[in-house]
Amino acid sequence: MIRVIDGLPENVVGIVAKGRVTAEDCDKILRPVMQTSLKHDKVRLYYEIASRLPAANWDDLRLGVDRMPQWERVAVVTDVGWIRHTVKALRFLIGSEIRVFTTSEAGDGLAWIRSH
Repeated sequence: MIRVIDGLPENVVGIVAKGRVTAEDCDKILRPVMQTSLKHDKVRLYYEIASRLPAANWDDLRLGVDRMPQWERVAVVTDVGWIRHTVKALRFLIGSEIRVFTTSEAGDGLAWIRSH
């Protein structure tokens, strides 16, 4: 399941993934948020992963948008060890500032993603 976080600045996409994320979740929830974000040159992503298996088969996660936004900042919030380590190991491949926060640091992650 995906839930969009309301009340964030217009250039911030905030999502919480719990349980299993399905292709239907992506079509009905994630795709509209991503399409709306494309009106900004640089978008920030707050991604809270609250399960050990946060996604459906990656092939099912087609968003149906013509282009993905350029991420200015990405905050990943999770207590799942392998996700934390993977994000930290691969963050140099993404041309944006990425920070990883624990669930108890979620408030810090939201504050960072909102800050200038």
